[in-house]
Amino acid sequence: MNSNAQSIAAVALVSVATALFSVYGLRPGRATSDFYVASRAVSPFRNASAIGGEYLSAASFLGIAGLVLAYGAEMLWFGVGYTAGYLVLLAFVAAPLRRSGAYTLPDFAEARLESLRVRRLTALLVVFTGWLYLLPQLQGAGLTLRTVTDAPLWVGPVIVTTVVMITVASGGMRSVTFVQAFQYWLKLTALAIPVIFLLLAWRADGAPWPSADAPPRFREATTVSVQQAVRVHVEEPVTVTVRGSADGHQLENAPVRLTVGAHQFGEGTRVRFPAGADVPHPAGQEPLPGKDWSRPLSGTPYPVYGTYSLLLATLLGTMGLPHVIVRFYTNPDGAAARRTTWAVLWLLAAFYVLPPVYGALGRLYTPELLMTGRTDAAVLLLPTRLVDGAAGVLLGTLVTAGAFAAFLSTACGLTVSVAGVLGQELGHIRAGLRARLARHRMPVGRPRRRRMWRVARLEGRADVLRLRFAGVAAACVPCVLSLAVVHRPAADVVGLAFAVAASSFSPLLLLGIWWRGLTPQGAVAGLLVGGGATFGAVAFTMVGRPFGGWMGAVLSRPAAWSVPLAFVVMMGTSWLTRSSIPPTTARTLVRLHAPESLVLPRRGSAAVTADDSRRIE
Repeated sequence: MNSNAQSIAAVALVSVATALFSVYGLRPGRATSDFYVASRAVSPFRNASAIGGEYLSAASFLGIAGLVLAYGAEMLWFGVGYTAGYLVLLAFVAAPLRRSGAYTLPDFAEARLESLRVRRLTALLVVFTGWLYLLPQLQGAGLTLRTVTDAPLWVGPVIVTTVVMITVASGGMRSVTFVQAFQYWLKLTALAIPVIFLLLAWRADGAPWPSADAPPRFREATTVSVQQAVRVHVEEPVTVTVRGSADGHQLENAPVRLTVGAHQFGEGTRVRFPAGADVPHPAGQEPLPGKDWSRPLSGTPYPVYGTYSLLLATLLGTMGLPHVIVRFYTNPDGAAARRTTWAVLWLLAAFYVLPPVYGALGRLYTPELLMTGRTDAAVLLLPTRLVDGAAGVLLGTLVTAGAFAAFLSTACGLTVSVAGVLGQELGHIRAGLRARLARHRMPVGRPRRRRMWRVARLEGRADVLRLRFAGVAAACVPCVLSLAVVHRPAADVVGLAFAVAASSFSPLLLLGIWWRGLTPQGAVAGLLVGGGATFGAVAFTMVGRPFGGWMGAVLSRPAAWSVPLAFVVMMGTSWLTRSSIPPTTARTLVRLHAPESLVLPRRGSAAVTADDSRRIE
């Protein structure tokens, strides 16, 4: 069996296993609470494994290694921030959020502030943030299949979307929990086992290291496959062999002299470089010599600002990510939520040791990725590049399976969180059912009780049906967007999603949990200003014309200014409207901070506890 066939088999096996786990998760029950929060009965270790499964996305599995390959030690801050964010979550949010009894983040917002307007705005931001986070997962799936099987880029997103729709629509959060816990350990295995063989092969090769003064170079004659048209800049003249389109000319294995300056290669072109040639870099992206590549705070413009902005986004953005927050609603109580967070810290720390190793080895053995800009593919190519024969193919197949598991697990978590919000906010099915039932007069006595039981059963089925349709919509929209939006490095896009979450949901959660002075008007103003400003920066960065200098740094790393702005606006507006503090604020804060055994039952809240959920036979 060749490597392409084995890669296809690996993707098929992971997809089938995901579908089987979703069916297994569906078996215990079909209640509304199963779909939202798995009946709040997930153990801390299983929940921690599931969080690790969904949190370690394409940005973690492929993106960090690709960024380390291109920009070096500067990009190690991603792993630091992704992991340390759970310390902030543990200290300030995990247990109080579980005690709130909410199903979703909009539930918490309405319960805390008693405002339908805040709830709807929070729901809108949850949906947009979830879809933004889903884009790199789907694009990464397309890149993975294109790299290992030469399939079109649209195949990966379609496969992931199909599997995710089956998983979410079949069993909701209960099914997703089983899927993600399994896929965390698959991803860890898929990186840990190959890295042992890669390091042994590197050692046998003399343990080379990038030159301190020279830009990246081809260590041996290398053929570069250009999957998408690219414009590159050549620093030193070099003679190459081209099959395809070069500077507008169609060539068939013809030698071409590339002079210093910009050159254009068309889609599907194959360029063979001699050993020792400098790697051309995409136009506008200067290559880093080994000295700068191995130092932190030297790989990007305005590195100090960029580093602190990135750390702020990842530290505070973690607590605001919808698919992370919803997992803490599945714990039995606040103490279990804290134990879950501790376990997550250890699981993430074990994982994030591995991607930088792939990035450093990719700098030596897959430098051609710097020319095409597809640095995310380093993890996929290294096993067959360093290990010969069937062993390399098997290791590459394992990495491919782990990469696809990363796309599926994160996409499942994001889709179920977005579907939960959509299912609650788009309540036209429930409204129509209630209006229809209100036209019937209830008789008294035993027939009335029987009719009320039927009404509750129908309403519960409507909830489940609405959630299933919402799951389909939550998966299809980002799939279409992933095919239309220009591909960017996965970790870059995920970093922008973290910045959006840090600038909107983080102030809402921290102030809502720890400050009694928060008002609905303050929350709305902070969400609009913080979230709106960050979304604007994201739009300019992803689809607008790239900016240089300070403007480019500020737009590409907005958290350093957008997060303080959101806090100031939210607190300032709340102080100006302090007469609007909800009358039940004291009672709500007691519920959030007191042990479960001392908390008074809440009344009139939009959130529902596990005991209130309706079971459906």
